[in-house]
Parts: sequence; structure tokens; C-alpha cells
Amino acid sequence: MAEAPEKKKEERGSKEKPRRPRPMDRKPSRSYQKSDKMSDKTAIPSRLKFKKKVCRFCSGSLKEAGYRDYEALKRFTSDRGKILPRRITGCCAKHQRKVSKAIKQARNLALLPYVAE
Repeated sequence: MAEAPEKKKEERGSKEKPRRPRPMDRKPSRSYQKSDKMSDKTAIPSRLKFKKKVCRFCSGSLKEAGYRDYEALKRFTSDRGKILPRRITGCCAKHQRKVSKAIKQARNLALLPYVAE
């Protein structure tokens, strides 16, 4: 009777399970494979490429951010009334600070809503 448990252990250990492929064994996804049209320098996936945003105030298309120009400040708020971050608006740090300050002043004077209606 003492031999039976030992045989069961041997039987369990003798079965080899198929090994799951590790991440390094898998093929790279389609987006990271080089296509025939791409050269070595441009082998970056299209979702990682982005167009550099330019500050509207520095380029001269908008004047300085002031609380009185609430129509222009609406572009820098979301549909819920939140101030949009710099990475979305494309403003430089200097002008983003001025825009956020102007939005807060306009909210205080009831020119802009705190929360969307």
C-alpha cells in the first residue's frame, strides 16, 4: 500500500504539458513589423507619429488671453466646462498659465460657466 502513492506522483510528473509561448517567442504584432514600403528610418508605427502642435498665441493667430474675450476662451474648455490640458490645446507653458488664469477670472465674473449646463 505504500507503493501506490509513489506511483501516482510519478505518473503526474511524467506528463509534460505543452509550454505556453513567452512574449519574446511570439511574433511581433502587425503594426510593429516593417513593411516593404518603409525604410529603416521610418519604421515607427503610425499611431506613435503625431503632428507637433504650435502655440496659437506665439504664432500670432490669437491675441493675448484676457478674461473679457470669453468666446476665445471657450476653445480652451471642454464640453463639460473643464480647462483643457496643454498637451491637447497645444499652448506653450507660459500662455497655458495665462489662459487658465483668464478662464478662472471669466468664471468668477459669470462670463463662463463653472460646469456645463
